[in-house]
Amino acid sequence: MKTFLRILNYTPRIGSRLVLFFFFSILGIIFGAFNIVLVIPMLQVLFSRNINDPVPPLPDFHLSSDYVVGVFNHYFRLIIQENGPLNALLFVCGLIVLCVVLANAFRFLERVMATKIRVDLVRNIRLDIFNNVSRLHIGFFNNERKGDLISRFTNDVQEVEMAVMNSLKAVLKEPITIVVYFVMLFIISAKLTLFTLIVLPVIGGALAEIIKRLKRQAKQSQESLGRIVNILDETFGGMRVVKAFNARGFIVRKMEEESDYYRKVNKSMSYKNELASPVSEALGVMIVAGIIFFGGNMVLSADSSLAPETFLGFLAIFSMIIQPAKAFSNGITALQKGTASANRIFATIDTVPVIQSPPNAIVLERFQSKIEFVNVSFAYHSELVLKNINLTIPKGKMVALVGPSGGGKSTLADLVPRFYDPTEGEVRIDGHALTRYDVASLRNQLGIVTQESILFNDTVFNNISFGAPNATEQDVIAAAKVANAHDFILQAKEGYQTFIGERGSKLSGGQRQRLSIARAVLKNPPILILDEATSALDTESEKLVQEALFNLMKNRTSIVIAHRLSTIQHADEIVVIQDGEIVERGTHVELTEKNGVYRKLSDFQNHDN
Repeated sequence: MKTFLRILNYTPRIGSRLVLFFFFSILGIIFGAFNIVLVIPMLQVLFSRNINDPVPPLPDFHLSSDYVVGVFNHYFRLIIQENGPLNALLFVCGLIVLCVVLANAFRFLERVMATKIRVDLVRNIRLDIFNNVSRLHIGFFNNERKGDLISRFTNDVQEVEMAVMNSLKAVLKEPITIVVYFVMLFIISAKLTLFTLIVLPVIGGALAEIIKRLKRQAKQSQESLGRIVNILDETFGGMRVVKAFNARGFIVRKMEEESDYYRKVNKSMSYKNELASPVSEALGVMIVAGIIFFGGNMVLSADSSLAPETFLGFLAIFSMIIQPAKAFSNGITALQKGTASANRIFATIDTVPVIQSPPNAIVLERFQSKIEFVNVSFAYHSELVLKNINLTIPKGKMVALVGPSGGGKSTLADLVPRFYDPTEGEVRIDGHALTRYDVASLRNQLGIVTQESILFNDTVFNNISFGAPNATEQDVIAAAKVANAHDFILQAKEGYQTFIGERGSKLSGGQRQRLSIARAVLKNPPILILDEATSALDTESEKLVQEALFNLMKNRTSIVIAHRLSTIQHADEIVVIQDGEIVERGTHVELTEKNGVYRKLSDFQNHDN
């Protein structure tokens, strides 16, 4: 119940909306019930029972069902005596039509209110998931399946949406319907209604076990669906590799295994779900048969404590209870599935970002002096990736990080924008630990260009101006010129308004990289991080991109991770990192004179060339 209430809180003005929902529901139920109750006087006229009885006096006003019944009987008998049975029958038929019209009008208003609750809830819960996920640190996305996260946005939210609709109608409204009908049954015959209440719990007991088993399987179903979405995302995104390695059979088997599991879980859920309806219906018929026997005995008894038309009205009202009872059981089933999905959603929403701005954070308005790594160690899990790093990067200098793959170069650079925080030690800017700064203001001082160009399925203009909504056309063109991208952009059919496809698929590798550089140029950051920005390019593209990078690095503090040592020979300092430790440092000339790691890397690359 706590989960369900939390879901409803995503709808604005939920209190007033629920009040209106229940108000319209109750009026719809009452007028719908009157429609059935009016069958009793209609049957009295048709069976010609007691139509010549004297008109009962109009009762004094008081808040009770007896007053309503007394007023109706007064006017009904009056119409019979003054206008005859046929006009009395016409009067009852008119009331039935009026009740039907009013009942349906209020049901429409009830559904309008439910729709408002549903659409606002879905919008707000999706935005809350996205807002929280976008705040989480990079490590979260390394540990989570992307497909599973997407599944929470789509399938889980859809299950919650269905659960809300079913719960509003079945779990919240139908009990009111049942209560109203039972009140009327008590008015008609308290003795027969008490008998009904004794046998009804049989249905609830039979369904309880079925519903209990559904919650666990609902969670398994949603988790499996998330894995299926993940397989689809990885396959479609890596189709080149799948084709190149003839791995289609492996991927198909993987999809078959997960689809078989999903089929198995959902088949079991469906069986249990479908079992609830026939079980409740069969038990309902048994109960109705018992009521007919017990009530028929009251009608046929010597004292005839129950009139035939009243008994028929009782059965008509009781038959209307069966459908709400079935809807209530089905609604509970849907609510269990929705609760399982909601728990998965809230597990994501409640994940606390590891990287956050501290209270009273310092706003880094301008980078002034230096970046420092002070006794920095870092581990993704238990094994240290960086070990006791001490490094100072003065403002305006270019420091290159080189060394064997897996040595910790990229990890060291990722500590500067606080993609991660050190396990031990501190990274400082201008004498303050990064953990003391406002994260947004820190990242405003940084520009990052990686080996993989991260572009979006949008126009060239919007990709360059990404994160700079106030950028003008002149600003974007100037940045593209610095990045050596202006010429190839103009050659495109739509120029700067050309759509580049998913992840820039319509562009070459060099063109994608130059757009990434143009984005960094437009941001104009004082600190620049280049993570093997040219290693995946051919010679011609590398030349253009390298020239663009030199333009970008002018008068900036640069941290350059390089695989090709020829691109960083002019660095102010080269830091060689091996197995998470700084093993050498110095200029290109100083390091080549030593017979160390850098010299061996340089000789190896020269030999290959």
